[in-house]
Amino acid sequence: MSTWQDDASRDLMSLGGRLALLTRGEGSHVWDADDRRYLDFLGGIAVNCLGHAHPVFVEAVSKQAATLAHISNYFASPAQLELAARLKRLAGTGDDGRVFLSNSGTEANEMAIKLARLHGGKTGKSTILVLNGAFHGRTMGALSITPKAAYRDPFEPVLPGVRSIDATLEALEAAFDDSIAALFVEPIQGEAGVVPMPDGFLARARELATERGALLVLDEVQTGSGRTGEWFAFQREGIVPDAVTLAKSIGAGFPLGALITFGAASDLFYPGTHNSTFGGNPLASAVANAVLGYIESEGLLENVTARGAQLRTAVAELPLVSGTRGEGLLIGITLTAPVAAEVRAAAHERGLIVNAPDADVIRIAPAYTIGDAEIEEFLTLFGEALSAVAATIPTPTETHA
Repeated sequence: MSTWQDDASRDLMSLGGRLALLTRGEGSHVWDADDRRYLDFLGGIAVNCLGHAHPVFVEAVSKQAATLAHISNYFASPAQLELAARLKRLAGTGDDGRVFLSNSGTEANEMAIKLARLHGGKTGKSTILVLNGAFHGRTMGALSITPKAAYRDPFEPVLPGVRSIDATLEALEAAFDDSIAALFVEPIQGEAGVVPMPDGFLARARELATERGALLVLDEVQTGSGRTGEWFAFQREGIVPDAVTLAKSIGAGFPLGALITFGAASDLFYPGTHNSTFGGNPLASAVANAVLGYIESEGLLENVTARGAQLRTAVAELPLVSGTRGEGLLIGITLTAPVAAEVRAAAHERGLIVNAPDADVIRIAPAYTIGDAEIEEFLTLFGEALSAVAATIPTPTETHA
């Protein structure tokens, strides 16, 4: 008799290991085919902001699927119009803002690249500036603005006209010349290990982009829709970008992304320059309206802020932990040794889902709805995993001997 691993190996592309065969979820927990329970503190990589099978999500899907699921972008739907207006309000675009709804974060970033090219065509600027450590997606355009060699090298040549720099104020000042059409920035680089931009970086980027006639494009695919305790991370910095991309938490598990433009950037696209068959379909839009509406009405942003602070304080006392970084419920836990992969595996063995984006960093992105019970369970399981791994690390004396 074949196992599910045999079936996966036979039928699915070999693009990464699958840790378990999950069959159902409820709240912050999921169960595998053997009915083993896991505490999910990764949330589908910062996606499941309401946890699993939340009644608001289930009702929105069921209600909209029973009326109108897909119509193409030859038509508009009430849910699509409501969501566009909602996103403009939450982002603070004013009347001149515009929204395009896509199916994923990488699609939103693809459109943002086209926005930069349109701006470059009008201004004679040709270069897109990106940051080392950034991750903007795996399609060819998004990959072109993702400098990590392991992701890009197999697919060279990628799009030309992209320059990468270190995420420092000094590098930004030196690189921002008159050739720059757009600068792409993640306020917190999630795949790099939850690395925030340096103090003052976004404010200076805004100033330089304005001075040099470039666009400031913020990738908030991970940080947007309330993940940091603000609707958008840029709002914490007191700046206004020219465009922002988002996905992940906006649909709480339903595939959906968006590009939001501000001011003059809203006038760059015109009929024929972009579209999507599935983007902004009534079903996805209805789910996002329900999810974002619930986050707002239930004051979940306050819970994100409070629970994030609670977690960062508590994990600092655990073995192997050297510190934390991030905002809200996007947290990178830094370790004293490059054993993040071992910690992730030990956590999984104990029924806890986290991930290791770097050799010495564990990333967590739990649901916005977590409370004391979930945090207590996390600290117990994570502490056990850390202790187990710590016991395998030789002491300096043992190493010397």
